[in-house]
Amino acid sequence: MNPSSAQKNQSENVERRKFIKLLSAGSLGSIAISQALSSCTSSQEKAPEGAIKPAKKVLMKLGCQYGAVTEENLSFKARHGVFHIDGDMPKFIEGKGWDLEDSLLKKEACAKYGIHLDAYHLPLTSAGIDRVKMPNIMLGRSPKRDREIEMIQQMIEVSAKTGIKVLNYNTTILPVVRTQKTTDPARGFASYSTWNYEEALKSPQELTLAGEVGVDEIFERITYLLDRILPVAEEYNVKLANHIADPPMPAGFRGITRWNSPDVFEGIKRFAQLYDSPSHGFNFCIGSIAEGLKDPAHEIFPIIEWVGKRKQIFNVHLRNIKGGWNNFQEVYPDNGDMNFYLIMRALRDVDYDGMVMPDHVPYHDAPGAKEQAFAFAYGHISALLQAVSSEV
Repeated sequence: MNPSSAQKNQSENVERRKFIKLLSAGSLGSIAISQALSSCTSSQEKAPEGAIKPAKKVLMKLGCQYGAVTEENLSFKARHGVFHIDGDMPKFIEGKGWDLEDSLLKKEACAKYGIHLDAYHLPLTSAGIDRVKMPNIMLGRSPKRDREIEMIQQMIEVSAKTGIKVLNYNTTILPVVRTQKTTDPARGFASYSTWNYEEALKSPQELTLAGEVGVDEIFERITYLLDRILPVAEEYNVKLANHIADPPMPAGFRGITRWNSPDVFEGIKRFAQLYDSPSHGFNFCIGSIAEGLKDPAHEIFPIIEWVGKRKQIFNVHLRNIKGGWNNFQEVYPDNGDMNFYLIMRALRDVDYDGMVMPDHVPYHDAPGAKEQAFAFAYGHISALLQAVSSEV
């Protein structure tokens, strides 16, 4: 073996030991080790001999959107390394909007645990038009929607005065829909939320309050809203992060064609290009986007790159699935079809700097199972962040 070959092997061995030591220190390091080592070796083989690449700085951070701003929940977050959160929303004052005093108290409570209150959810949720607090915006009913929009303008102002820079929201008529639960004996009989379009069609599907609404009309209602709140968001330097409708599905289900369906990438592009504004972008849900793809393991990357290079990823939901378009299960982060190590690397490479958080987790009826599932997800994300921040 010549000296240069020996040096190369020695360098690769050092990198292997570095990754093992680093990732084993994380609560879920063992899950990511094999992927990290494989990628590290591959990248070294492609690099010119003797070249030294600087590490790509990781700007994103572990986050969460669940749990009240209470001492119990905040201490739980801090114990699991979650120091950035979406705090849901402050108290709602009928006819006005959000309570600024309550918002400031939330921020103060978080600060006691070293937690940053980075985001809120506007009361435009994924619950569907029949249950959302402000239905008239997506129903397109003036003048009631104009009053609701005025309240959202006030909420943007309250957020800015609290130091919050991201507001997550939904522009949906249909709610999140699933057809069944799928039990996994290999994971302690956890159950996975499942969507099967053919199964859904076996039972009658009633129209919502909105009746039949096509995709162009959906976009008209979205632009009516954003024409009026984007200028306020820009004034206060607040980002508006829209979550795609979950799941993407064929046109006309229950009378509705979702704005991101049936081609999820084209829907994302259409929404992204509505405005050229630093306040216009996405609550980028990896799982929901994957639900609209036939091959999520590969098709997700061009979407991350396209949206990421436009600087329109404002928040990330990291959820894995098995399956894809019209038939999927929501599973644990380590046993789905997508390689989250590669996804985190892709987010790093477009300089994404916001929160990465779990949103949906598998279900089990054992006491504390939900908290355990979230703790697992936090540890997994933390280990992946360590891995991608240590690459050279």
